[in-house]
Amino acid sequence: MNLQEILTTNIQNAVQELFAVPLDKVEFQTTRKEFEGDTTVVIFPLLKIIKSNPVELGNKIGNYLVENVAEVARFNVVSGFLNIVISDAYYCNFFNAIKENSKFGFVTPSGNEKAVMVEYSSPNTNKPLHLGHVRNNLLGYSVAEIIKASGKKVYKTQIINDRGIHICKSMLAWQKFGNGETPASTGLKGDKLVGNYYVAFDKAYKAEINALMSEGKTEDEAKKQAPIILEAQEMLLKWEAGDEQVKALWSTMNQWVYDGFAITYKNLGVNFDSFYYESNTYLLGKDVVQIGLDKGIFEKDPDGSVWIDLTNEGLDRKIVLRSDGTAVYMTQDIGTAIQRVKDMQDVGGMVYTVGNEQDYHFKVLFLILKKLGFDWASNLFHLSYGMVDLPSGKMKSREGTVVDADDLMQEMTNTAQKIAEDLGKLENYSSEEKSNLYTTIGLGALKYYILKVDPKKRILFNPEESVDFAGNTGPFIQYTYARIQSIIRKATFDFSNTVVLEKLHEKEKELLKQLELFPEVIQNAAHNHSPALIANFTYELVREYNSFYQAVSILGEENEDKKTFRVQLSKKVADTIASSFGLLGINVPERM
Repeated sequence: MNLQEILTTNIQNAVQELFAVPLDKVEFQTTRKEFEGDTTVVIFPLLKIIKSNPVELGNKIGNYLVENVAEVARFNVVSGFLNIVISDAYYCNFFNAIKENSKFGFVTPSGNEKAVMVEYSSPNTNKPLHLGHVRNNLLGYSVAEIIKASGKKVYKTQIINDRGIHICKSMLAWQKFGNGETPASTGLKGDKLVGNYYVAFDKAYKAEINALMSEGKTEDEAKKQAPIILEAQEMLLKWEAGDEQVKALWSTMNQWVYDGFAITYKNLGVNFDSFYYESNTYLLGKDVVQIGLDKGIFEKDPDGSVWIDLTNEGLDRKIVLRSDGTAVYMTQDIGTAIQRVKDMQDVGGMVYTVGNEQDYHFKVLFLILKKLGFDWASNLFHLSYGMVDLPSGKMKSREGTVVDADDLMQEMTNTAQKIAEDLGKLENYSSEEKSNLYTTIGLGALKYYILKVDPKKRILFNPEESVDFAGNTGPFIQYTYARIQSIIRKATFDFSNTVVLEKLHEKEKELLKQLELFPEVIQNAAHNHSPALIANFTYELVREYNSFYQAVSILGEENEDKKTFRVQLSKKVADTIASSFGLLGINVPERM
């Protein structure tokens, strides 16, 4: 049992023995700084079941705990708050139990629970990954790692949007303007090459619209009649009809993009267990429509289209099949979800990492799947997130003004290099060590800056601010980790002995209290699908460590037991930083 569970059980026993009434719940909160105590019990709720004044009630429970619970050293009561002081021995024993546990805080999957599938990235194959994809990937990957650490089996997946008019636009522009160039002949990553032709299509399309408008067409007429858009629409029809030449070009250019994506994913440090392609899934779900009709869940209109009426649930009527028999995105998503459970039979829930502009879509999707009777439909979650803005403004992919993910990562590395060189702490580093360090710091800054914010919030991303070596930033935390590694390297004595100090320094105790929170933080972060909880726990841990570092002597301590304990404690803090940053996909440097 953890400390809160021990206290809860004993407070319930106290209330039962002293007042002969059962107590279902005990409310804890952090002890205020101006009072002595390690945790506080809120007494006021107990007054509903026990006739007493709060101070008297608090004193009676406090005395019971001191007499019966070894972990409780003393207490004080302030108004309706029972402040409990935990014994130093408890914290020493806690530390000795975890100090060699490299997986402290992590829960091993039992094997009985259903797996969770986490979907993220899910790009279009007509352009490179951009800043919005970066937030998506970092969130999805981190949430998958956190859920795994909480004790569940996890599958990471994505669905690649590899069909549709947007793909044909890039293909057609390459046919018209490409002169047969390839990633190999240009030296460009394939996704960048294809993205250039998406921009080229838009440029040509706008020129044709302007020409038609100068001939007297309205803007709407010009958009519909521009030759290049009509050619793209014709290409899409040929693709859907299985035209061999169109399919061959589609396959070639998509592979260029996949190869480019793979490089970006590797550099970003994310991975996947499976891939789904819209070209394979866009017909899925049509068979489910008939099942829904048979069950009376869906209804057919006179024109043959099929709908679901969700007005009683506060939503609206949603089409699931057009009158011509073609599927809509909702139908595809229904079919894809069902297919995933068929493919991975142990899946019992899914997390969709998709921007908040799709909030309504996922409300409808989840409700339809529940109405269709799938038991796993109650374990679906939309990891909705806000946009990422830059000081320069909003991104527009078709105009070529997106913030390219590769360029952003390189800029972060360059920024880290400039700041590190200005600080002048890289003597005796080889060129390769410097390069690796700049990448570690730059990507750490990027990831931490994005993940420390609640996913639902919109972010204004400032690259310079994110690489600051002070404050709530990735480099600040990385620097503390490296500082601890330096202490460990200088600790030339054997510090493996088990030590139980009679009295802890207050800074040692505060640090141990923060460490003790780690398992609970992982569980809360998994439950709330929030890497921000991990990020901010790590920052608080580092703040406590730096306060400890300033207040006590470590290697200069004359008492051997205290010196051993403080080196061990430092090492455990570093291990926990590495573990928590690992859940965020962030590396830590051994030297800085």
